[in-house]
Amino acid sequence: MMATVAQNRGFACAYGGGPGSRNCAPCDEMTMVRTTQKSLFKKVEPPARVKLSDSIVRQIEQLIIEGALKPGHELPPEREFAARLGVSRPSLREALLRLEAKGLVSTRRGGGYAVTDVTAPTLTDPLVHLLQKHPPAAFDVLELRHGLEEISAYLAAMRANDVDRKQITQRFADLTIADGKSDDHLKGANADLEFHLAVAEASHNVALMHVMHGLMNLIRTSTMQFRHHIFALRDGSQKILHGQHRAIYQAVMKGDAPAAREAAHLHLSFVEATLHESMREVRAPYRAQSSHRRVKNRGTKSSGKKYRYSRE
Repeated sequence: MMATVAQNRGFACAYGGGPGSRNCAPCDEMTMVRTTQKSLFKKVEPPARVKLSDSIVRQIEQLIIEGALKPGHELPPEREFAARLGVSRPSLREALLRLEAKGLVSTRRGGGYAVTDVTAPTLTDPLVHLLQKHPPAAFDVLELRHGLEEISAYLAAMRANDVDRKQITQRFADLTIADGKSDDHLKGANADLEFHLAVAEASHNVALMHVMHGLMNLIRTSTMQFRHHIFALRDGSQKILHGQHRAIYQAVMKGDAPAAREAAHLHLSFVEATLHESMREVRAPYRAQSSHRRVKNRGTKSSGKKYRYSRE
């Protein structure tokens, strides 16, 4: 009876205590938890409506990141593009203007948009012109390719799918034809480059794909120089070169990652060794002179001298 009166008055403990049990520890803990939760959670607001142009921008950005849209890729005409996406032309136009402001697409002559080279073309193109005037510097490009293409071949062997293997097979067939002709070095360089790019794309490494595509012009120029020297030797190097390309191709097709990496390493090592022999007289003085200039310039910078130019 007393417990009932206590409960009616609000003094009964939830755990069966009688009157005066307000200081029950379990009850105090539950009260504290309820208070904490009340301050922790906030009222859920409905999400803001996403603009249609935002969705268009995200889709195109994703395609660029994945390498599905490559530098120079022309986007469809506005009317056709809007129909493909199922959006209005004003929404598409707004999205394209935003992508242009980000530097991801640019207007092309005659109208329309194309994907820009997002890997600093302003850096690579001047280097192309420098390499044409300073052939020994092409060895620096070869050293860079060594690291990039070894990991490309390794990852391609691990990750290539049916579409990738079909693309690599086509590029290898084109390269086989080009290797059989020694008179057109530019065509051979393009076929060589496209084969290695197909392997890089099969790696499904976004950063690697974009770096390789960003260096396309640089690699094409250096490859043309390499092929010119190697094919001029007439000592069987041409057949060896093609055999090395075949080894990379077969290892990737079989999914043998270590073999693919080793094949790429042997290929680039052979090219470097062959060129080293043919350009030894040119390369040694070049390295010595460039080292001397770097040291001399570094010493000037560290001297602490300040130069002032008079207007007189």
